Amino acid sequence: MTNETLQDEKEYLEEIKEQLTLAIRRVDGSVKQFSDELREKKEYIHEHQSGMDEADMVAAGQSINRMAFTGEAAVTRKRKLLKLGQSPYFGRLDFAAAGQAAAPVYIGIYSFFDEQRRTNLIYDWRAPISSMFYDFELGEAFYTTPSGTVRGTIELRRQYKIRDGRLEFMLDSDVNIHDDVLQRELAKSSDDKLKNIVATIQRDQNAVIRNEEAAVMVIQGVAGSGKTSIALHRIAFLLYRYRETIAASDILIISPNKVFADYISNVLPELGEEHIPELVMEELAADLLENRYRFQTFFEQVSALLEQHDPAFIERIRFKSSFDFLSQLNQYLLHMENSYLRFQDLRVGSTVVPKAIIEQKFRTYHRVPLLGRFALVAQDVRDYVRHAAGRKLSGREKGTIGEALNRMFRFHNVLDIYRDFYRWVGRPELLRLEPGAPLEYADVFALIYLRIRLEGISTYAHVKHLLIDEMQDYTPVQYAVLSRVFTCRKTILGDVSQTVNPYSASSAETIERVFPQADVVRLYRSYRSTLEITAFAQRIVPNPHIIPLERHGPAPALVRCPSPQAELDTIKQLLEAFHGSGNQSLGIICKTLPQAEQVYEVLQGPNVHLLTDESSSFQEGVIITTAHLAKGLEFDEVIVPFASAQNYRTEVDKSMLYVACTRAMHQLTLTYTGELTTFVA
Repeated sequence: MTNETLQDEKEYLEEIKEQLTLAIRRVDGSVKQFSDELREKKEYIHEHQSGMDEADMVAAGQSINRMAFTGEAAVTRKRKLLKLGQSPYFGRLDFAAAGQAAAPVYIGIYSFFDEQRRTNLIYDWRAPISSMFYDFELGEAFYTTPSGTVRGTIELRRQYKIRDGRLEFMLDSDVNIHDDVLQRELAKSSDDKLKNIVATIQRDQNAVIRNEEAAVMVIQGVAGSGKTSIALHRIAFLLYRYRETIAASDILIISPNKVFADYISNVLPELGEEHIPELVMEELAADLLENRYRFQTFFEQVSALLEQHDPAFIERIRFKSSFDFLSQLNQYLLHMENSYLRFQDLRVGSTVVPKAIIEQKFRTYHRVPLLGRFALVAQDVRDYVRHAAGRKLSGREKGTIGEALNRMFRFHNVLDIYRDFYRWVGRPELLRLEPGAPLEYADVFALIYLRIRLEGISTYAHVKHLLIDEMQDYTPVQYAVLSRVFTCRKTILGDVSQTVNPYSASSAETIERVFPQADVVRLYRSYRSTLEITAFAQRIVPNPHIIPLERHGPAPALVRCPSPQAELDTIKQLLEAFHGSGNQSLGIICKTLPQAEQVYEVLQGPNVHLLTDESSSFQEGVIITTAHLAKGLEFDEVIVPFASAQNYRTEVDKSMLYVACTRAMHQLTLTYTGELTTFVA
């Protein structure tokens, strides 16, 4: 089979669609058969259950479960076949293994095995042979299988765009993932969810996706480099590669917020995988603190920084976000164990337990968290007294032993210990614990860390792979907690330029200090924005390493308005222009939530949505939100209101402005009253 011309390919596509239709009919037949058998089995049990013993009932129940499971698998297969019918494949390689003739390899989202001919008609993009599509040009190539490396020659590389079962275009390419296909995909409008990128994965991205060795993979990528997409495709690859030992329910995603979690929720189901559990950091914190404390959220922390410049608040955040803070916590824990345990002889009735015995018992349990040792030592001391006295102990004597041991240690409450830490470092002013007030966000994970070290904590042992997005927003002490709670493999991704709180940002280098074994990958190519928008964003936060894709569009517009009311009227006009533009998504991205609410009040209408920290889903159309909540999202057009020198002036403001501007794919407009912010002047 050569399929040399466009007509040949169209005919072959029809043949594949016919094979898929036949396969769907076979699956339908199987589903009906399973359904009939299941109904008959249930009827049989209903009629004969009075004469069935327990073993018969168990066997019948297992039989029903097996049938139901097989039926569900058939329904899943049908769903995949229907999706393949819409777009069976996106790529083709003609590969000649050493000493053999070239054979075509068609590559799609899922594999399709023709059971009649016993041959693979379409290969899953994650299959070993498919890796060559992303990694090699024409000429010598190889792929690695569990049984060894297969070498040969690629004689043809072809790409297709098939939509609704129709071949829209095909391209023969002799370079890695043809720019034409990438440009066509990137020039399209954005809609309500993040999409899969299997047809346009680049060589450097493919290396990250297929990396099986790294225990911790850190992806530092510039805005628009596809970090989140790559990480999700990596998860899909690992689920495919290790399908015998890992399932979607064994993976956990830590997302920056619920809206972002909803925005990315489509990618894995599109790739044929089940939905993956996700948590936001505050949910994890509440769980680890067993809901004992009320605390400020990260969103509230950033909002407080934006609304008021408080040097003392900034100083508290900066100190608790440093690597030095984590080091000092560890030093304090050592000091506490060496200095705060005051051993002494313990008298129980006529028996004296020497302090040396008690100290030796404490040292025996050195692997047990400190506060967890008291109960163990108390039991050992009771055994010692019972043996020495030759009698049973009374309940009162047992209680006396526990109380006496507790008195040998200065503290038994983690919050009191945390307060003492600041006294020990000589900075008591850095802890604000107001009665009845929530804990500051910067204190939450420090408290969790102390709790883990002092009380022990159950790990999320069922999680086999952890995905952490927006890595720059988490501090060393948060990573120290994550490394102890999640002992599994990890993929960590983000961009230090996109921090929403510059006083608590972590770089890839910082994370490397917590995870010294990490493989760090840096992605500099940006795919999201036009060259003009990328250049504009560079004026706010310069990054000499960024490599924008050569895609052009209108220059960002700076619209000066004579008054605040005129600015709101201008935003209204821009909204009307968007409705006639043919674009699908518009983000109106403000600095603060009150500003977003003000704009929403003016623009309310059909398909206009306000995203707040309480929102849980991403809507298509017009989104009004803050830069903090827009992180990770992208829009065809972005409007940044109130871009004045008065509104955008601090380091946090600058970070917000950069995040807002880098959400735009095709068009960016900033409106302002008075003087323009100096960050873009």
